[in-house]
Amino acid sequence: MSALRAVRQGPAVQEHEFEPERGLPQALPAGEHLLWQGSPDWRALSVRAFHLRKIAVYFGVLAAVRVAVLAGDGASAGAMAVSALWMLLLGALAIGLLAVVAWLSARTAVYTITDKRIVLRVGIVLTLTFNLPFKRIAAAGLRLEADGTGEIPLTLRPGDRIAYLHLWPHARPWHLARPEPMLRSVPEAQTVARLLAEAWSRETGLVATPADADAQAHRGSEPALAGR
Repeated sequence: MSALRAVRQGPAVQEHEFEPERGLPQALPAGEHLLWQGSPDWRALSVRAFHLRKIAVYFGVLAAVRVAVLAGDGASAGAMAVSALWMLLLGALAIGLLAVVAWLSARTAVYTITDKRIVLRVGIVLTLTFNLPFKRIAAAGLRLEADGTGEIPLTLRPGDRIAYLHLWPHARPWHLARPEPMLRSVPEAQTVARLLAEAWSRETGLVATPADADAQAHRGSEPALAGR
């Protein structure tokens, strides 16, 4: 089944155990060339997709509130210390588990950009591959972070849809009605976004133009793939 035919039925979703080429369920066809391949930065992914910093603050606040309540009840310093320690240990356990999941999510994900499509190989237990030909991508954007990593959401053309749960965490947050695949925590994201824009324009014959003001506010200041 060709990638284009698969997308017409919905973006291709394939489970595989053997890869003839890293990140790809099949060897690239003759005439198609690999432009870039990479994986999420797991530390950035843990912060932005799994919200480790927010969870750490949450448990820290819980520990402080617990100590304040016990202090108000006249508890001893030892009792307050033990209660706070238990809360912090629970927080550390939760953060540790989420960090492991973030690491596994990044380690098992491979993003591939060729001169004709984007391929997302994702999944920890169940590995899925999504083939997204450029002609089926209506728009894309970039949210660049201070550390150089960034998020690149992809808007599919009408009629093409991937279930949010199949994509997560490689999906644009909160876009449930019309999920958007997203290359998450991509190292050197600005360079990757420019490469993608150039390849998309060459393949589709359209010119990549800047996103509108609303999209810029949410996706960053780099050009989006909005053809004209």
